[in-house]
Amino acid sequence: MLKNVTPITEAERIVSIDVIRGFAILGIYLINMLSFHSPFLHIDPITWWDSQVDQVIYKFIDIFAQASFYPLFSMLFGYGLIILRERTVKKGLSFPIIAARRLVTLLVLGIVHAFLIWDGDILILYAVIGLLSLIFLRMSGKKLMLTGILLYTISNLLLSLLTFIIVMMNPEEPFNIADLSKADAAIEVYQNGTFSEITDQRISEWYEVYNLYSLPIMLFTFLPYLLFGAGVGKVGVLADVPKYKRKLLMTFIFLFPFGLLLKCLPYIMVHNYATDYMQDAFGGVMLAISYACAIALVMEKEKMKKFLLYLAPVGKLSMSNYLLQSIFTTFVFYSYGLGMYGKFSLAEGTILAISFFILQVILSHFWVKYFYYGPVEWLWRSVTYLHRPKMARNKFQ
Repeated sequence: MLKNVTPITEAERIVSIDVIRGFAILGIYLINMLSFHSPFLHIDPITWWDSQVDQVIYKFIDIFAQASFYPLFSMLFGYGLIILRERTVKKGLSFPIIAARRLVTLLVLGIVHAFLIWDGDILILYAVIGLLSLIFLRMSGKKLMLTGILLYTISNLLLSLLTFIIVMMNPEEPFNIADLSKADAAIEVYQNGTFSEITDQRISEWYEVYNLYSLPIMLFTFLPYLLFGAGVGKVGVLADVPKYKRKLLMTFIFLFPFGLLLKCLPYIMVHNYATDYMQDAFGGVMLAISYACAIALVMEKEKMKKFLLYLAPVGKLSMSNYLLQSIFTTFVFYSYGLGMYGKFSLAEGTILAISFFILQVILSHFWVKYFYYGPVEWLWRSVTYLHRPKMARNKFQ
């Protein structure tokens, strides 16, 4: 039992971090909902959802949410790791051992989530990348940020160049990633299959995304996110927003319009593999950082921040809320629940996501009145620190 190191206290928490995390949980849910209710991995969304309302909603999600909220959440994950390191090192304890225990626990949670609940899990990747990141975290904050930027920019510029070359070599080849036979098979399994058949489908779809070919791309995408977030944490940008106010404002002014332009690239130019890759790889991360800057700045305005504060409890319970979204939504759509997979329009799915998120906001506010941690957060911390932190507040006892 580690008596000398404990989970971060409420007084030590940076509220804007919880708000950003809560905002990311909303964005992630809107994106994930596309795959929760439909075989998004195997379809062309432009032709699959052909109503005008669905098309407007899809384009909005594609431009403002897709490829922006996972980067944002990843940076926050890196931020959390560096805070853990600073606390353990300050107390003279072994950060690698404590961090490894924390990340291995996350890996186990991710495996359960991916193979028994929903294959779109991100926790496994976070755990693996987090373990790799430990060798970098001794670096200064500025070096961490620079390393993240360089790794990401160089690797993704090379991949962008490769996609442009492929498009130039095959200019007549249509942009089509749909496989309707796989889409039909997924609908059949998730609507009518047994739990065992659904599990097989989950594993198959998980491997389509996370395989030996995609891992290098994942590595040079998510590791830089984590390192950049860790660097921001080590520099202390969000811990002292007034000091960095001008830099945050200039970053937002520069990144938001350029990010928005890149996110619109497939819609204002030809939609091909090159523009699609540029849209997500560069436009997505630019919007992610600009969202964080905007929230940090708004949180300094007393009259405006009260609206954002509703998101803070959701962010404080982010892991529990993330997993709860998967449990609830797969129950709605899979055969062992209501069996509604493939039967929802994009508009209906989006309404469901927003409605359930509002419920999560309410439940999270209620929960933090009586408990210090969410159930998953409590379990995670218990294993990390080898002792059980106090769960219930005194007024609940």
